[in-house]
Amino acid sequence: MPELIWDNGALLLDCYLQPRASKDEFCGWHDGRMKIRLTAPPVDGQANALLIKFLAKQFGVSKSAVSLVSGQQSRQKRVRIEQPNLLPDALKLTT
Repeated sequence: MPELIWDNGALLLDCYLQPRASKDEFCGWHDGRMKIRLTAPPVDGQANALLIKFLAKQFGVSKSAVSLVSGQQSRQKRVRIEQPNLLPDALKLTT
């Protein structure tokens, strides 16, 4: 199972997205990345916007504390979460 990457209090999370899913959820690891299902389609940045909103809620931070580091046009993304207040159950097994 992958290790979580911490950088000065921020969490760097490698994700693999599945857009147009039936619900928004974490669903385990996929090739070393946290697989996340999102209901939004991958057009006009809708999936990226929903990813930021979803992660902000899951980690107990504002949307401005979540930023897309890489993978804007890809299913494989790296996200930076500044000073997370919560750690979702899906990630607790990796610490």
